[in-house]
Amino acid sequence: MTPDPVPTAAEPARIRGALRRVIREGVPFLRARTAAMRRLAGWSLLEFAQTFISGYAVAHAIDRGFLADAPATGLLWLAVAALATLPAALATRRLFAGLADLVEPLRDGLVRRSTARALAGALTAATPATTRSLSQVTHQSEIARDGWAGLVLSLRSFVFTSLGALAGLAALSPRLLLVVLPPLLLGLALFLATLIPMAARQSAYLESDEAFAAHAGHTASALRDIAATGAVSSTLTRAEHLADEQVAAARSLARWAAVRIVALAVCSRVPPLLLLLAAPWLMRQGLTSGALVGAFAYLTASLAPAVHALLSVLGTVGGRLVVVLDRFTGTVTLPPQPGTAPPPPHSPSADTAELRSVSFAYGPGARPVLHRLDLTLRPGEHLAVVGPSGSGKSTLAAVLAAVVPPTEGEVRWLGRPTGEWEPTALRTLLPQQAYVFTGTLRDNLRYLRLTADDRELIGSIEAIGATSLLERLGGLDAAVDPQQLSPAERQLIALCRAHLTTTPLLILDEATSHLDPAAEARAEVALAERGKTLVVIAHRLSSAGRAGRVLVMDGTHTVCGTPAELPAQSALYRDLMGHWSPTPKAPAPDGSEVSESSDPSERAVSTMWQG
Repeated sequence: MTPDPVPTAAEPARIRGALRRVIREGVPFLRARTAAMRRLAGWSLLEFAQTFISGYAVAHAIDRGFLADAPATGLLWLAVAALATLPAALATRRLFAGLADLVEPLRDGLVRRSTARALAGALTAATPATTRSLSQVTHQSEIARDGWAGLVLSLRSFVFTSLGALAGLAALSPRLLLVVLPPLLLGLALFLATLIPMAARQSAYLESDEAFAAHAGHTASALRDIAATGAVSSTLTRAEHLADEQVAAARSLARWAAVRIVALAVCSRVPPLLLLLAAPWLMRQGLTSGALVGAFAYLTASLAPAVHALLSVLGTVGGRLVVVLDRFTGTVTLPPQPGTAPPPPHSPSADTAELRSVSFAYGPGARPVLHRLDLTLRPGEHLAVVGPSGSGKSTLAAVLAAVVPPTEGEVRWLGRPTGEWEPTALRTLLPQQAYVFTGTLRDNLRYLRLTADDRELIGSIEAIGATSLLERLGGLDAAVDPQQLSPAERQLIALCRAHLTTTPLLILDEATSHLDPAAEARAEVALAERGKTLVVIAHRLSSAGRAGRVLVMDGTHTVCGTPAELPAQSALYRDLMGHWSPTPKAPAPDGSEVSESSDPSERAVSTMWQG
C-alpha cells in the first residue's frame, strides 16, 4: 500500500498571498461602487447620531433632571433618546435596501467569472471538465455573498457606532477616552494579529484531518493485503503519526482561538472595568455622576455589542471569505467570439479549407463514412454537397468544421492545420436545429458577432429576407420566446447571425430545411454574396444549381464538379436531376412551406436523398 503523504502546516505566507490577491481585485470593485458606499455611509450617519444621543441624553437626564430635582427635564431628555431610535430604525430599513448594491454585484461577478473560466477551459480544452465550476457558481458564490454581506453590515455598524460612542465620550469628558481607547485599540490589534495565523492553522487542521481520513479509508480497503504482507506494524505507525499530526494541529488551533478570546475580552470587557477603577479619579477631575452613567451606557449598550459583532464576523467569516474569494481571482480570457477577431496572419493565396486524404469512421471496426477524400475550397467559393440520407454529408460538415477529428488524413484551414487556429475565428457552422435563446432579437442576432451595430443588423435581416419576422416581433428590442417561433423563423434568425459573421468559412448543415424554396434561395444567395467560402449541405437539389461546384456523395464514393459537368460524370446526380421536379405546396401552419414532387415515386426518391 502506498504511504500517504505527511500533511504539512499551511504557511501563513500563503494566506497573506491570498489576502493580497483578493484586495488587489477588490479595490477596483469598490471604486466602481463609490456611490453605493456613499449612500450606505449617509444612512449610517443616523445610526451615528442615535448612538451619540443615547449616552449623552442619559447623562443630561441624570445631571440636569433627576439629580437637579427636575424630573420633567430628566424625562424630556430620556424622551429625546427614545425618539432618536426612530430615524435609526428607518436607516436600518434603507441600509438593507442599499446593501444589495454592494452584495449582489459581487455574487453576479463571481458567477460570471466562474462561468467564463469554465467556458474558456471547455473551448480551449486546456483543463478537463470538473464539478468545480458548478460548486463555485452555486455553493461558493453564495458563501462569498453571505460572508460579504455580513462583513459589510458589521463593519459599517462598528465604524459608525464606535464613532458615535467615542464622540459622545469626548463630549462628556475627553478624559474618558484616555480610559477607553487603550484597551479598545489593544484588543483590536491583538485580534487582527490572529487572523492570518488562525486561518493558516484552520487550513493545517483540515489538511491533517483529510490525510487521516484518507489513510483510514486506504487501510480499510486493504486489510487483507496488510495482513498478508505483514504491514500491520508500519500501518499502525503511520496511523499514529497522522493522529499526532492532527492532535498537534488541533492544539495549535485551540491556542490561537484562546488568543482570539482574550482579544475579544480586552476590547469589550476591559473598558467598563477600567472605567470603574478610574471612576474616583475621573470624579475628582470634575466628571459628573450623569456623565459616568452615560459613559457606561456607551460602553455596554453601544460599543461592546458593535465590537463583539465585528470580531465575531471576522473570526467566523473573514478567513473563509478570503479563501473562497481567492478561488475566483485571476484573469479569465475567453477565446474570441466568432467573427469578432481577425484570423492570425496567413498567406493571402492560401485556400480557405483543404481535406487531404481524409477518412472517418465511427469506431475502429466500423465502416468508413468518408474514405480518402480530397477536397479544396478556394476563397469565396460556393460548394453544395448532395447525396442520399446516410451518405456522410453531416459527417463531412463536422470534419470540415473541426468539430470531430478525421480518423485518417488532415484538415487544413488557410494553409495550416486546424489545430493551429482558434476554430471560432475561422469557421461558422449552422446545424439544422437552429439555436435561439430567450432574450431580445438584437441579442439573438449579435450572438456570433457582438460588435455588430443596428445598421448592420437591419442590413442582414433585409438580405436574408427576415423583415416580416422583425415586424411581427416588434423590432430589435422585442423579446424573443423560442417556444413561440416556428422552426422556419428560428432558422431565419440563425441565418441572419451567419450573415453578420466575418469568418472565412461558413458551413450550412441543412440550415434552411424549414424554409420554402424561395426563402431558401434568397438566403443562400445572400450568404454567397458575402465573398466568403460557403459550403451548403443541401436539403433540396435546387441548392446545387446555385453553387459554383457540387460534391455528390454516395457512400464513400464522391464526385465533384460544376452543375453543368456533373450530369455526365455522376449517375446518381443524373438520377436526382431526373426525378426532382419541385412543385409548391400550401404554407404549413407554422408559416413555412415545403416542396415535393408531383409523382409519388419521385417523392420517394427526393425523400431518400434529402434525409
